[in-house]
Amino acid sequence: MKLGTISRQGKPALVVKKGNSALLLSELCESADLGEAPRTMQDLIEGGADERARVEEALRRGEAAPLDPESLDWLAPQNRPSKILGVAFNNMGIRKSAHVDPGVPNFFLKAPSCLTGHNKPIVMEEHYGETIPELELAAVIGKKCRKIDVSEARKAIFGYSIINDVTSHGMKFGMDSIATTREPNLLRPHHLAWRRRHGDDDRDVYFVYHTRSKATDTFGPMGPWLTTADEVSDPNNLEVKGWFDGEPFAVDSTSSYRFKVEEVVAEASRYFTLEPGDVICFGTSAKGIGNFPNGHRSVNLHKLSGRLDIEVEGLGRLSNPVVHDWEA
Repeated sequence: MKLGTISRQGKPALVVKKGNSALLLSELCESADLGEAPRTMQDLIEGGADERARVEEALRRGEAAPLDPESLDWLAPQNRPSKILGVAFNNMGIRKSAHVDPGVPNFFLKAPSCLTGHNKPIVMEEHYGETIPELELAAVIGKKCRKIDVSEARKAIFGYSIINDVTSHGMKFGMDSIATTREPNLLRPHHLAWRRRHGDDDRDVYFVYHTRSKATDTFGPMGPWLTTADEVSDPNNLEVKGWFDGEPFAVDSTSSYRFKVEEVVAEASRYFTLEPGDVICFGTSAKGIGNFPNGHRSVNLHKLSGRLDIEVEGLGRLSNPVVHDWEA
């Protein structure tokens, strides 16, 4: 089942995909005499198995006017998670350049306010500097969990979607990072264990805080659909493709992940209580193609305006225009 969230008369409304159309869940439930539909994706997820079964019954029995998906005002399918977790360098194609592999996923947080929907603009401001797309599989958590085993992790997932982890390198290194040189008496082994040291006099310690660079408004396009987990047999083997103005720039697979979906979810649950509706992004597609030999790293959204399209096998196609506010 594929579910989405649209804005209708200024309020969120759930839709279900049927064929090439979207159907309002409220109309399906009403026509099937199944009561009021869940108002938001969060309500549906928190409703558990019973609410899920009611929605499936509404889709089987109910009727609704078909809507053209391209005419809808899309929101992110899950637009109010308590948190969005990302994993840096989870693609083996780029992780191989790491000085030291820590052996665990490198987590960061994105603000829920960065989420935006299908066909909504990714807005660049002039001071953002180099900004790149990151084509990623996302999972939405279906139940509260803490310290779960890898073998249990996929059972905690409600569904999967597409997310673009837009990242500004200009802000990351110009505004969200700072380097210090530690006095010898303040230097500790862990300050240097994660990188190569350039001689005994190298006492530089680097701090990077992914905040503006990852969580600025419109830096989290997601959707349009949230596909329930039962329809994704192997999330660790999905083809991922990207286009800019119709020209392919990336072709990769989730099989390139250093840490598999279930490993990421289990590791995250060791430190963060995962709440129903939370979003986890698993890492970017990195293999380039054609005029974009470095894949997503060849696409500087600060210099290019146009249309960005992402497909993840079986999940649909996420499209967003890239606009420069200083050119408006």
